[in-house]
Amino acid sequence: MPSLSSTEIDQYRDDGFVVPDFRLSPGVLGTLREALDRVISRNPDTRPEQLISVHLSGNGPEGVIGDSAFLDLACDFDLVELVAQLIGEDVIMWGCQSFCKPGGDGMEVPWHQDGHYWPIRPLATCTIWVAIDDSTVENGCLRVIPRSHCGRELFPHLKEDRRDVVLNRKVEGGAFDVATAVDVELEAGQMSMHDVYLIHGSNANRSPKRRAGLAIRYMPGTSHFDRAIPPKDAGYQTDFAHRPIWLLQGEDRTGKNDFEVGH
Repeated sequence: MPSLSSTEIDQYRDDGFVVPDFRLSPGVLGTLREALDRVISRNPDTRPEQLISVHLSGNGPEGVIGDSAFLDLACDFDLVELVAQLIGEDVIMWGCQSFCKPGGDGMEVPWHQDGHYWPIRPLATCTIWVAIDDSTVENGCLRVIPRSHCGRELFPHLKEDRRDVVLNRKVEGGAFDVATAVDVELEAGQMSMHDVYLIHGSNANRSPKRRAGLAIRYMPGTSHFDRAIPPKDAGYQTDFAHRPIWLLQGEDRTGKNDFEVGH
């Protein structure tokens, strides 16, 4: 059974992120690459950095034709066990999104906090970011601001009128010191885990090398995925009212989560 060390758990609590000593097998990695190629080919009108709900086969409510290989990974016992050590034994998977930056023109992800966009009350989510390709400074790896989650505060986000970014909002200047940023470089098959309040982003990919990753979102059973909260404009289509969610382990402690919608 996979597990996080006490040092890894402490780093997640203290810094808001961790790169666990765990990686996917070459076989699973190959399956994900093939699935991503299929999804990209099926959605030619969607930027590969904005492929939302890629775990939903067929034409999902958010307009992307996904692939079941991503759902299989999101529900994988090993990943759920790792997440449970950080958010508790009641684990709900509610989102899975691909961020694939093509070589040469891969888009920037501005500094942001995930919780700014999400209808989860109380706000709580652990994101696993899986590297499908090697993710380096050169091709625009994930960047984080350690300890920016500590105050459990959502900072103001400014909306930008730009076409060259994945998200159209960024954390307002002065909320953090960019000099403290850490580049989270990962080999293909490795993953990072980060807290919902952590400020993070990534640079544009101007290298010839593709950078593809998969973000899988898990919340504890003590939180409610409130479908009545309207989604904020993120620069691409989201539909929380019709998105399916999965109880993967334990119980829904709120008694409010709907596990029928979208299935």
